[in-house]
Amino acid sequence: MHKLFVRTIAITLLLSGSLQARAQQLKLALLVYNGGGDWYANPTALKNLAQFCNQQLNTRIDSREAQVDVGSPDLFNFPFVHMTGHGRWVLSDAEAKNLRTYLEAGGFLHIDDNYGLDEYVRPALKKVFPELSLTELPFSHPVYHQKFNFANGLPKVHEHDNKPPKGFGLIYKGRLVCFYSSETDLGDGWEDADVHHDSPEKRMAALQMGANLVQYAFK
Repeated sequence: MHKLFVRTIAITLLLSGSLQARAQQLKLALLVYNGGGDWYANPTALKNLAQFCNQQLNTRIDSREAQVDVGSPDLFNFPFVHMTGHGRWVLSDAEAKNLRTYLEAGGFLHIDDNYGLDEYVRPALKKVFPELSLTELPFSHPVYHQKFNFANGLPKVHEHDNKPPKGFGLIYKGRLVCFYSSETDLGDGWEDADVHHDSPEKRMAALQMGANLVQYAFK
């Protein structure tokens, strides 16, 4: 039931190219989580990503951000969920089970390390999928070659520890259910221009990669 529900939302509400707009529009959701991390770190990011996708992908995503708790049944209303922050992420057993069911059902999670989240990502995902591990995706992976082509993988938005940006994936039954972007700060690049004062080129690359993630999630 969950699988049908999640995929039906994705198909009927996201892709306006072949369908008439519905009264209820799809929203990109920000994941609310426990542990002390600032899940709310980039308040303008999803608004701008939604608007960019509408312009470039011909989608009709409601630009008003939704927020959803990781343990809530409302998670199943959002086929694309974004997570960010600088600090700790802790999952209860019930939250881990809910997130796993969501991802098995066809949902997609993008985790973006805003610097400080990295050490908590793998332990948390191990609680969700004990049998799986994050693996670095090759530059040939389709997530880098949707509307926009990233032949060298993730773009670099912000410098942290003088390391290259890396994209990791959690693959369940052959499907990428979670994409983890590290050492880049895509979400910062999505924010309003006057927040971080990134160059137009960096902001554009971040938005293009974000659009690729959205497009990939609903193919």
